Amino acid sequence: MSDVRTSTVATDVDGGLGQDADRPDGVAKVSGEFAFSSDLHLDGMLFGRTLRSPHAAARIVSIDTSAATAMAGVEAVILAEDVMGQGTFGMEHRDQPVFARDVVRYDGEAIAAVAASHPELALRAVEAIEVTYEPLEPLADSEAAITAEPIHPDGNVFRHITLRHGEPDEVTGDVVVEGTYEVGMQDQAFLGPESGLAIPDGQGGIDLHISTQWLHVDRDQVADCLGLDKDQVRLHLAGVGGAFGGREDVSLQIHVCLLAMLTGRPVKMMYSREESFYGHVHRHPARMWYRHHATSTGELVKVEARVLLDGGAYASSSTAVIANATCFAAGPYKIPHAAIDGYVVRTNNPPCGAMRGFGAVQTCFAHEAQMDKLAHALGMDPVDLRLRNALSTGDRLLTGQVIAGTAPVREVIEAAMAHPLPPDRATGDPEELLPGGTGLTAMSLDVERGVGMAVGFKNLMFSEGFDDYSTAAVRVELDAAGEVVATVRCAAAEVGQGFHTLALQIVRSELGIEQVHLGPTDTSIGSAGSSSASRQTWMSGGAVQLACQAVKEELLERAGAALDVEVSGARRALLDLEGGEVVQVDGEARVALADLLAGAPVEALREHHHPPTDPLDSNGQGNAHVSFAFAAHRAVVDVDPDLGLVKVVQIATGQDIGRALNPLAVTGQIEGGIAQGVGLAIMEEVLVSDGLVRNPSFTDYLIPTFLDMPDVVQTWIEQPEPGAPFGAKGVGEPPTISSTPAVVAAIRAATGLELPRVPVRAPDIALGATADG
Repeated sequence: MSDVRTSTVATDVDGGLGQDADRPDGVAKVSGEFAFSSDLHLDGMLFGRTLRSPHAAARIVSIDTSAATAMAGVEAVILAEDVMGQGTFGMEHRDQPVFARDVVRYDGEAIAAVAASHPELALRAVEAIEVTYEPLEPLADSEAAITAEPIHPDGNVFRHITLRHGEPDEVTGDVVVEGTYEVGMQDQAFLGPESGLAIPDGQGGIDLHISTQWLHVDRDQVADCLGLDKDQVRLHLAGVGGAFGGREDVSLQIHVCLLAMLTGRPVKMMYSREESFYGHVHRHPARMWYRHHATSTGELVKVEARVLLDGGAYASSSTAVIANATCFAAGPYKIPHAAIDGYVVRTNNPPCGAMRGFGAVQTCFAHEAQMDKLAHALGMDPVDLRLRNALSTGDRLLTGQVIAGTAPVREVIEAAMAHPLPPDRATGDPEELLPGGTGLTAMSLDVERGVGMAVGFKNLMFSEGFDDYSTAAVRVELDAAGEVVATVRCAAAEVGQGFHTLALQIVRSELGIEQVHLGPTDTSIGSAGSSSASRQTWMSGGAVQLACQAVKEELLERAGAALDVEVSGARRALLDLEGGEVVQVDGEARVALADLLAGAPVEALREHHHPPTDPLDSNGQGNAHVSFAFAAHRAVVDVDPDLGLVKVVQIATGQDIGRALNPLAVTGQIEGGIAQGVGLAIMEEVLVSDGLVRNPSFTDYLIPTFLDMPDVVQTWIEQPEPGAPFGAKGVGEPPTISSTPAVVAAIRAATGLELPRVPVRAPDIALGATADG
């Protein structure tokens, strides 16, 4: 349960900006009537299934599909040679085969796909395909991968960033602390598995209804692999059951379209829960070494670090993830000198890519542990150390970039720490409030309480010179009853974050029209970019705002003509929208919107681009980012040190949000992000040994439930961001970044253990284990 501040941007239009506007899909979702992509159905459709490698590394000696092909009801069995167009795909680097042809490079790589008249028949057909492998020794060690024999023609090092700032070779500090840290592989764990329905149009093209995060990038990859023009491939957003970065990469899109094109019939594919663990990327595991230098009074002097991310078998977005991990490696602090090396490498482990926090999560765990270690070495309060070095507007980042926007680091720290601590435990507390819950494992007298805190930040929108933009259209017209209605269209994927709600709010506030409909989300309109990087409120929100402003201009033009009022130049300000009319602000003239729309609707389409950014140079320097968001967390935990059990009691947070455009949605994003941060801290990890995934199920991959969630108390820092539409910053990622190290810091406080690895497991506490053993 959250304690929430109200927004400062409330408008008087019902359902407008600043209000707790209802989600357009809310009632349908809670009543079970919402159609997720897994609910798609078309009479006569076939069912697709994928054959996957059981090896992390192997040569394919032979593939025999004859038994599968001979099954009655099996309509297609396809291999690499059946791909009509380009044989590889990838969001940024097209290095991943549609189907493995000669070698497999990770456990679960696609070998073949079938289409059959029944899903069980498709499964039996997949099982009937005989593949002879020559297993190879997998390259599973990310450190060894840097110098090992390449396992892919493109090499093993996806990217190495050398960041040098100031004079790192010339200076040292009075106090120096050093540490090595690890972060395990986390899964996005979205509840709706990958699914989609491909429908041939009978004219050589295809329609794909799919749950994804970026329709246009999916479309481009599908079209290239099918050998079609882009306008022959149309993607439509189907109901998405969560994403968190895991749907940025193509999963089944190409396979299901190939099957549909080859059979000439609609084909549906839906992964099982187990296959979903193999079918999408995960958060990069990390190994990180840090050395911090400070003066005897606590001013940071220099940071040295080496960050190594395991990207798995294929590139995905690894080159951008390591850029974030490197740029934000030292946290939101003023540090004049830095020497940081960031590596992301190819191994035979599962591919890794985008996940909430995008590289900043891993390094935040490390730099915040270092800040606590440094505070201890200095004999300082760890909060005071952070406040003393906190970034603010006008300060320079390790990349040399000066923060031009808001940077309320001090404010988020003070806000998080200002919340009252929860009451002490009482002997009669219900057992579900103790570590271990109702298992009656922990006894109240054995439980120790700890408090810890952490601060983090990351960039908003795409960086390093990417031409980041979004497209939106707004149409205003009369409906059949003669009422004024607006329709907003944008290809921004609604993955649960609430953009569709926000788009309606923006139109209501900008045009004063309460009846606003949402048009289809598909590729018939220009790209909106990805629903990631905390960017849709800024980017697509900005596009909707621009389209509204263009519509308003046209309405004012029509009103000027109708009223015989000159509205050019400075006199434009004399007309405005008000209560369903255009009014002359210094006169009595007014005209109803309904009258202005009687002849024809008004429609405008606009693109919104953010200011240009630059790639990092050879020293990791440059104005690579648009804007930044900051958050601090304070965690309170109860720990049974003998059993290694942890109960997170409370998370208090202060978060920089710019402006709250939908307070209820902000609350939800913060609570959800904290849940994923708690999960990474104490339970969530994809276990991989010798390249093989050991726990591809929700039985063995544990995520926090309602009973695992702590009380969340939150304060929002509302400082409108210059240049941002409505001054708002994206809020989805910061809650995840520093909540994890805050929880671990609290466990350290309760146990006195170093705990250099997440997730913290029971043996790490009960046996006092470290990452090294």
